[in-house]
Formats: sequence, structure tokens, C-alpha cells
Amino acid sequence: MDRRDFLKGLTGAVAAGAVVAAGCDHPNSVSAEGMTVGEVPLGKMTYRPDAHGQQVSLLGFGMMRLPVEGGGSLRDNPNAKLDQEAINRLVDYAIEHGVNYFDTSPVYLRGMSEEATGIALSRHPRDKWLIATKLSNFRNWTPEASLKMYHESFEKLRVDHIDYYLLHSFGGVAEDGTSDFEKRFVDNGMLDFLLKEREAGRIRNLGWSFHGQQSEFDKVVALHDKYHWDFAQIQMNYVDWHYAHEIEKENVNAEHLYTELDRREIPVVTMEPLLGGRLGTLNDHMAGLLKEHDPNRTIASWALRYLGMFPRIMTNLSGMNLMEHLQDNIRSYAPFEPLTEADMALLERIADEFAHFPAVPCTTCQYCMPCPYGLDIPGIFSHYNKCLNENNIVTEGTVEQREFRRARKAFLTSYDKSIERLRQADHCIGCGECLKHCPQHIAIPDKMRMIEDYTNHLKDSMV
Repeated sequence: MDRRDFLKGLTGAVAAGAVVAAGCDHPNSVSAEGMTVGEVPLGKMTYRPDAHGQQVSLLGFGMMRLPVEGGGSLRDNPNAKLDQEAINRLVDYAIEHGVNYFDTSPVYLRGMSEEATGIALSRHPRDKWLIATKLSNFRNWTPEASLKMYHESFEKLRVDHIDYYLLHSFGGVAEDGTSDFEKRFVDNGMLDFLLKEREAGRIRNLGWSFHGQQSEFDKVVALHDKYHWDFAQIQMNYVDWHYAHEIEKENVNAEHLYTELDRREIPVVTMEPLLGGRLGTLNDHMAGLLKEHDPNRTIASWALRYLGMFPRIMTNLSGMNLMEHLQDNIRSYAPFEPLTEADMALLERIADEFAHFPAVPCTTCQYCMPCPYGLDIPGIFSHYNKCLNENNIVTEGTVEQREFRRARKAFLTSYDKSIERLRQADHCIGCGECLKHCPQHIAIPDKMRMIEDYTNHLKDSMV
């Protein structure tokens, strides 16, 4: 099937499968990315069915990036606490506007996400929300530790059943040939236990999330006949559809992941629709193309609307720690308006340009943290990518000296303001501890040396 037929098929399937709650507009207008984009609709959220017919909001709330007391992030202040009042306000607003899927994990936000999520949600009737959490036994997968993690999730979330339970982020293979999936879920008996919990009703839907080798994905998808997966969670966006493998060779293109799940009629949950925010802060050229095509939509909304085009997707997770982000995302799906062929073609063009842009493919998930030597790994990459987008990374000799001096000053000044000196790239010793935890398979020590070399080059040019 060629691209044109594929797009037509998507448009027809989406139009037939979407469910929209009727209602009236909520008189609340805010500005996102410097643009006033209209009212936040009330009662118009789009829903999709799960494996058992439960209606799930097309926008899911990812509880991995939540407000911190005093602002900033947990990376900036190791002693910081989550701002429960701000979290409550976001959750209240989300539920009021039809969002009913909330996703967390025992390891998110240094182990504080589940409890904060449980506090916020328990203030609402149980039939107003669906909770997803995970068996995140990355470092200790003994039966005892895994069972303890499972039972503590019920306590922290304040629930007697979990709507969606995931085997969290498998996909790697150790040097001895054993896979994450086998050692973390099969050999320790946890999968058998969870299947019984599903049968007993304490788990309503059992699934998994994937980051890793295609062979591992294919193996676990093929087990659907045996285990009857209720859903699966994959990283998917308009860049990863064709270019995930090209950006980092260990990654798998979302086209393969989605197609295999769709073929088996397994409902799909997507993560990183904005690639850790990078698809919401494109460089001037790419952002300009989208604004010229439709000046009334925010850059981030394009990524969410793209995912709505795939009918097997049940919900799309977005981490939202600011009210304006939540409001903008609600607009994208309340109701969902399908993209045209011209829209999809433009996103394909931008995806190609983005994939060949020399940014570090970090989504700021913080799985690499804490660094044993104190580096702020996500912060360093975010700073570097931000400077790329703002044209503040240049090489002497390729631009006029005046422009080089401007970019040099912008990079070095903002680097020291954003990242403490002792947490910058030059303190990386290349221990490789972070490599075991990065779901994007970034060669983190190599990237640190690249940024260190570039920083030293800028400093040396001032002599």
C-alpha cells in the first residue's frame, strides 16, 4: 500500500472508530506558546475502547513529570518534594475535562509518583478514573522484591484493583543471552502470579511496555496466543514512526511496533508523543512550517493529533506539569479532528528534517539518574539541544566571527546557569552505569565527551 492509500485508510478508520462525549464549551481561554488558541472544551473528550470495551480518554496523563515545591525539578534539588496541591489541581482539571487514564510507576520521581497520584485520584469517585502502574523491578527482580513492589502499589495508590498493570520496559539481552523479560518476569514466577491476579480481578488488564531489541519485541508479541495481552505500551510519534532506528540504531521504528500490535488486535498505549518535549520546541525553521500551515495550532498539538490518526491506539500518554500544557493537550482531543493528507505529508517532511538534526535523542525520562559521579545527564542534554534549536551551537570558521562570538557567549553563559559546574559533562569518567538504564540507547559517555570537547573548544577560542 502506498502512502496516499495508507493515509486515506487511516482517515476513514479514525472517523468510524472515535467516540466523543457530547457537551458544551468551557469558557476558559489561555495562551500556550505565546498564542491564544481558544476555549478549553468541556464534555467533548474523544474516547477509545480497551480490550474489554471500557472507554478510555485518548489523552492519558503521564505522572512522570509532576510539579515540585518551589518550582524547578528533582534534578535541581535532591531534597525537593512534590507539590501535592498543584498535582491535585492538575488531576482535578483533567478529570473535569474528561481525562480518565492516569499512568504511574513505583520508580517515577524517585518513588514519589504513586503516592502523589493516589492522593490526588482518591479524592474522586473510583468510576471517574483508570489507573495504570508497573512492575518496575529493574535492579532487584527476586520474587520477594517483586511481590513487595506489587503489593505496595495498591497501598500507595489506595486501590483494591489496578486497571492496567504493565511489565515495565523490557527489551534488553544480557551477555549470557538471558533477556529482561525472562529474568524479570518469567524465571522468578511473577508472570504466572500476575496472570492469576488478573483472573481474580485485582488486575483488570495485563500488558507491558517496551524499549529495546526488535527480536525481544517480536518474541513477546508472539506470546499473545499464550498470555492474551490486554494492551501494550510503545514509544510512538511522527519521528519515531520511520526514524527511530536511524537516530539510534538499537531503537525500533514505531511503524513495526504498531503494525505488529494492530495485526493481533492488541490495544496500544503510546509514550513520548513529544519525545520528551522536543517535538513541542522545534527549531525556527520546522516550527515555521507548521505555523504557516496552520497558525492557530500549537506546535505540540500536531504531535498529538498525528497519534490520533491510528485507530488501534487506546490512549496517548503525556507528562504535564503545567496547566497550560494540560489545557493545550485537552484541545487536541476534545474532540479529535483528523489530519488531512497535506497535514500528514508536512509532518513526514518535518520528521525527515528532525531525524537528521544533530540533537541528542534524550527524552529526559531520568532513568539514567542518579549518576554515581553527580552529573546532571538529562540537564546537560536538554541544554545542548536547546542551544541547537536556538542556533547557539556553531563552529568557528563556518560563520562570521561576530556570530560565532554571540553563539559562544550564549552557550557558555547559559550552560553555567543551567548546570552546576560539578555536574557538567567534563566530570563524566565513562563508567557506563547510565548505559544500562537508558531506554533510548544513547551512548551517553560518548555524547558527554562530545559536549565536553565542544565546550573546551569554545573556551579555548577566547584565549
